[in-house]
Amino acid sequence: MAKIAIFLANGFEEIEALTVVDLLRRAKIEITTASITGDKTVEGSHGIKVEADALLADIDFDGLDMIILPGGMPGTKNLDACEPLKAKIAEFNNAKKMLGAICAAPTVYGKMGILNGKKACCYPGCEGDLLGANVVTDETAKDGNIITSRGMGTAIPFGLAIIEHFNGKDAADAMAKAIVYK
Repeated sequence: MAKIAIFLANGFEEIEALTVVDLLRRAKIEITTASITGDKTVEGSHGIKVEADALLADIDFDGLDMIILPGGMPGTKNLDACEPLKAKIAEFNNAKKMLGAICAAPTVYGKMGILNGKKACCYPGCEGDLLGANVVTDETAKDGNIITSRGMGTAIPFGLAIIEHFNGKDAADAMAKAIVYK
């Protein structure tokens, strides 16, 4: 079974994070919510407080198959300022392990040079920080070890793309049907 962690910073977009967590858990993919704040309680961009499963320091990155970053403001800026997380992102990318990001969060990867030459998408207006990327406006974009998506309205397709990567297209299609998506 795949093991994934989604990293929460104060100001994260609640729908983008929790929709992905919900879908992956329904698909029997192990996903841990991890706070980068030093406190398990993290406040989203719309004032919703979430209790994370773990703190960044508790995460066994060697046992993970994917890192996911939700968007939101100032959540994305807070993720971008978290050097210990960015060091792990760089290690994952170098090892060609999976990375995912939605909304403004793909800009974290863009500023790190990880999207250079890769197809990627993000929240409209953030494209300038997808440095070196082949920017597309698809709901989700998968290129090699990176899956990106555009925003709250694409949280379900983003989650389904992750399910498809780990469990196959049939599993993603079955999940879409089960949740009455499209």
